[in-house]
Amino acid sequence: MSEMSFTSTRRPSPVRLLRAYPDSAVGLLGSVMLTVGSYGLADVPRNDATLENLGLAPMTYGHGKTLAGIAFWLGAALMMIAWVRIGRDRESMSLRATSTTVLVWAAPLMFAIPVFSRDVYAYLGQAAALAGGFDPYNDGPAHVPGPIVDSMAQIWAPTTSPYSPAFMLLARGVVAVTGQNVFAGVFVFRIVLLPGLLLALWAVPRIAAHFGASRRTGVWLALLNPLLLVYLVGGPHGEMLLMGVLAAGVMLVLDGRHVWGLAVLGAAVSLKVTAGVMVPFVVWIWLDHLRRERAVSTRDRIGVFAATAAIPAAVFGAFTLILGLGLGWLNGLAFANRIINPFTIPNLAAHLISLLAAPFHTFNLHTVLGVTRPIGQAVMVVALVWLWWRGRATERTAMMYMCWAMFAVLLLEPSTLPWYYTWVTVLVVAFTLPMWARQVIVGVSVYLLIVFQPDDSILFYKPVESLIAVALGVLAAVSLRRPDPLRLRRFDALLRGRG
Repeated sequence: MSEMSFTSTRRPSPVRLLRAYPDSAVGLLGSVMLTVGSYGLADVPRNDATLENLGLAPMTYGHGKTLAGIAFWLGAALMMIAWVRIGRDRESMSLRATSTTVLVWAAPLMFAIPVFSRDVYAYLGQAAALAGGFDPYNDGPAHVPGPIVDSMAQIWAPTTSPYSPAFMLLARGVVAVTGQNVFAGVFVFRIVLLPGLLLALWAVPRIAAHFGASRRTGVWLALLNPLLLVYLVGGPHGEMLLMGVLAAGVMLVLDGRHVWGLAVLGAAVSLKVTAGVMVPFVVWIWLDHLRRERAVSTRDRIGVFAATAAIPAAVFGAFTLILGLGLGWLNGLAFANRIINPFTIPNLAAHLISLLAAPFHTFNLHTVLGVTRPIGQAVMVVALVWLWWRGRATERTAMMYMCWAMFAVLLLEPSTLPWYYTWVTVLVVAFTLPMWARQVIVGVSVYLLIVFQPDDSILFYKPVESLIAVALGVLAAVSLRRPDPLRLRRFDALLRGRG
């Protein structure tokens, strides 16, 4: 089937897509295998008889768990291989085919056991506390014991919610439908978050086209990446909704619909406050649009500044009033400090200081973090102000420094997790990244998919496993430029010659 058959206005059917593009079929097979493997390897709900009633309990132990692990990791490998191959041959697959592939790969993950973290159980637990008459900003999920709390990472059971009011309203709606049925709650949560993926599929190619970048590469980079797709859909995580709302808000602003764009960005802040980092850059985009029409007056500047601050604040305030719990979410933000992975600069610095000083003096890691994290936050504040001011020249510079601002947050905040990178990937599609940058993204994606394990554990502190993850990440990065970096075809030809 020719490429021309996918240039119509209709989205290609999955069957036609898989026949025309073998790499899409390989990735789908990987997604199915990963989903099946998740039933033995991922975070199965606890004190719940669903798997036993379905006859799937043997997958969670013994030989069943071993086979599930093989299926999971082979599936992850197939998805990564297909993703790299699609990214390497940038002309063979159309935008529509690439976008359809995102949905095709995501479909099986809708039915996976939550993988790589138990955050979705925390969402349900905090919503159950809210539905039970408690204030989740002051009372932890442990106040409503049951299968949901049993399934959570117990470190979070007594902690309060850090999530913004719109997200808590959505979560309460899910629990109102599913109650303490954990399996149903996870599935309904995925349905509630899925519009974020659809919004991103609408906005990402438009952001890329607005700045003259490849729409198809943007979708490949930001949405087809198996690391983010598995985390967002298979997780699932609130970032699946957040990334779509963010991208849609930015696209509306770029399109000149500034008020609507700011309202949507206000909704994004109401889902997660980190989205507020993007809002100040709208000032420069709006003023640049005005400059194209006429001379900008002081009154214009004051009006743009006021509107940029007031509209998102009004949207956030409306959701806060509807929820009726005030600004209690501030109480939960500090609990993120309990995550001490070395994937931010302050955390990495604390790990290195403790390690290098060990022969001479024993430092408690938490004591060192008490120094490095405040320094990191101070540097982050200064960096954000500087980046905002640097972005004042044009719409393009504002967009560029908005990306750098989100990246600075990821590097300097107290904790960062892999799915947080959706905050910047849906924006960086505006620019044509050089090959080395795309290779770095591929390599880091493979590395993070390995060191973060599907059962919510982490391999970073195991040297052998970490080196294997690094080696596979480098191999994937090289493969984006070279089709056969290990020269396997030459070895195959040698074997055939001997036969």
